[in-house]
Amino acid sequence: MIKMPDIEALIKTIVEPLIDNPNEFSVDIVETEDFIEYHLNLHPDDIGRVIGRKGRVVRAIRTIIYSIRQRGSKRARIVIADGDSE
Repeated sequence: MIKMPDIEALIKTIVEPLIDNPNEFSVDIVETEDFIEYHLNLHPDDIGRVIGRKGRVVRAIRTIIYSIRQRGSKRARIVIADGDSE
């Protein structure tokens, strides 16, 4: 059986090199009826770095996370502290 990746660890691995304040970064997991939401809590100065110009960085992160959906599990959703969600 193939072991599926830990999505929270993957998010941290992707985001931490992008930000200036990794000690103030955390991921909270909230499970809803249809989704498993990964809430990214960032220092205010780092929010723009994670979103990127025209949302390109966060869109790329979401594409990676959405592409590894685990069989039979709920869909993943990335939520950034400022309320940006998709």
